[in-house]
Amino acid sequence: MSDGNRWTVQQVRNLGIQTDIPTASSVLGLGVTTGYQLAKRGEFPVPVLRIGRKYIVPVAGLLRAMGIEDPA
Repeated sequence: MSDGNRWTVQQVRNLGIQTDIPTASSVLGLGVTTGYQLAKRGEFPVPVLRIGRKYIVPVAGLLRAMGIEDPA
């Protein structure tokens, strides 16, 4: 989890390869409700996978959104 509402690159990397909409929304500075609304409309700021009713956010996309071009 972030420290003082601001996520570091290392904290995002520590999430592993994927995360959920609430966590990704927090990283991006969005509210959870807004995050789900954007995901549902296909407008979430980073790539989102939908598997059944579940949304999965690849962490690589979050890192790119933070300006980290090489997520490895």
